[in-house]
Amino acid sequence: MSAEKSPDPKGDAAPGAPSAEERISYREYLRRLPKAELHCHFVATIQPSTLVELARAHGVALPTYDTDALFDYDNIVDFLAVFKAAGEVFVDKGVVERVAYESVGHAARTGNLRYREYFVNPDTFRFGYRELLDGMVAGLQAAEADFGVGFGIIPAIARHLTPEVGVELVEKVLDDGRPEVLGIGQDYLAPDDSESPHLFAAAYRLAERHGLRRTAHVGEIPGSSAAEVVVAIDELHCQRVDHGYHILSDPAVVERAVQLKIPFTCTPSSTRVLSGWEFGPSHPIASMVRQGLNVTIATDDPTFFSADIGREFAEVLPAFGFGPDVARRLALAAIDAAWCPPAARVALRAGFEEEVAHLDALLDPASVREDLQASAAG
Repeated sequence: MSAEKSPDPKGDAAPGAPSAEERISYREYLRRLPKAELHCHFVATIQPSTLVELARAHGVALPTYDTDALFDYDNIVDFLAVFKAAGEVFVDKGVVERVAYESVGHAARTGNLRYREYFVNPDTFRFGYRELLDGMVAGLQAAEADFGVGFGIIPAIARHLTPEVGVELVEKVLDDGRPEVLGIGQDYLAPDDSESPHLFAAAYRLAERHGLRRTAHVGEIPGSSAAEVVVAIDELHCQRVDHGYHILSDPAVVERAVQLKIPFTCTPSSTRVLSGWEFGPSHPIASMVRQGLNVTIATDDPTFFSADIGREFAEVLPAFGFGPDVARRLALAAIDAAWCPPAARVALRAGFEEEVAHLDALLDPASVREDLQASAAG
């Protein structure tokens, strides 16, 4: 009589399959998923403790020096006031380099960041374009060497300044010509607190003539609409759109953007803070994905919205009702929409696909079902 086989303490996993103890939850899967983000403002990557330390050291007035209260705002105008004050702690190239390095280490640890493109407004700093870029590049190159996170830089026109200043910024970008700068953007708000992307058409025409890539923050704020997205695509000839949520106000524009496959760099946490949109299946970003728009996920202003790229996936996507297939698609969409050189993009995608295959094997299907059922239940 043969002896009865003892139960496998690690479960009934097939040979080579992960044991029950090795399996990971859906949220852990999302946190570990390799990520690229294309919408992150450099100033807002400063760590909270570093911001307060530097503000005290350099006599910069903040609304409060309590990091728990400093980022307590509920509209974009108040947010931009804090953002502007924080920019004043960047007193020299050394601070820029320090902030660049620290932010990458944090994002790599908390969300498996592998590549990031940074918006920066050179005209809001107290020193020149070249010194700013020298500091950013030095810090980001050191971080790439230590953490394996690639990067690109997108100088952005600050819309509270004049259109002429926008043209001058593009001229500086062209004169400097460094390879780490990938294109131009525009952000902040115009003096009347509108987006008004058309005001900077001359700067965008100059950029296009010289082969610079173009993107713009549009369709983000209350009162904006699909019309601003149309301006970005048709007048500014943007190859990406930042935010763009109010495109949903016009189904015809949505359908056109779907056909164009133009990428939208969307930032969930900022929408909850600034627009009051709670995470759920009806959230505008969730609707954009379901309607077939080419969406990528990013942090926008990570310190200022208490966000990190790991949480943008792990907390948001289950709440939207999205399973692993959508999560993988969103992660890969960011690589395909990145402005890095083609060879770097190919290498990133190959590395992502290999790592995702490993994570797929570890994912606990029961955890996925539980998270999605909880989302459907509200």
